[in-house]
Amino acid sequence: MDTREGMPLLGDYFPEMTVVTTKGKMTLPNDMAGKWFVFFSHPADFTPVCTTEFVSFQKLYPKFKELNTELIGLSVDQVFAHIKWEEWIKENLGVTIQFPIIADTGAVAKRLGLIHPGKGTNTVRAVFIVDAKGIIRIILYYPQELGRNMEEILRAVKGMQFSDANGFSMPANWPKNELIGDKVIIPAAATVADANTRIAKIKKGEIEGYDWWFSYRDAKPKQEKKTVTQPKSSSRTKKK
Repeated sequence: MDTREGMPLLGDYFPEMTVVTTKGKMTLPNDMAGKWFVFFSHPADFTPVCTTEFVSFQKLYPKFKELNTELIGLSVDQVFAHIKWEEWIKENLGVTIQFPIIADTGAVAKRLGLIHPGKGTNTVRAVFIVDAKGIIRIILYYPQELGRNMEEILRAVKGMQFSDANGFSMPANWPKNELIGDKVIIPAAATVADANTRIAKIKKGEIEGYDWWFSYRDAKPKQEKKTVTQPKSSSRTKKK
């Protein structure tokens, strides 16, 4: 395991580490090569807020998988405690946890900066969204008192993947923004000439926008109607 201390930052590669999980040993991020993954930590097993989070993550797991994204949980407890917790959730709540849970002695939590002294000695509720190249794209931290919004984490994965594929940015609350709805933001003009061209296109109605630095478009470009040209019928002249 990489023993370099210090909290990883956006744009860093997820620190390489071998971990013990409920699905066996894993090496991160190598075992996730080619996939996105959401790494999330919990203060402890058999706690009510954490239990609700695990159930919520599991219910959305199929949607994450549709985005080529895996889930990996962590709690500073041993594997047998994780297994017993999973059993309790299945027996009492009717939910089978399918993603791996890391058993941590504190080394992983320390490596990733999950212990915040101002919030006690347990791990905080951290989320690392990592892309298919192993690069950390989003980091979220929640205190022990507040459970996470899993729909927001799913939205974040969708947004980042859409941005990578198309080069656009997404507004607040996308795809339900108060100003532009489900539309996406076009990159701002980079030169004076581009800015003037952008303004002219907005005035002509060729693109939508408030100004050259705030223009937007449909997330899915409208398909142009294809004109089907019928083959011309050849007239034959009958010989008399």
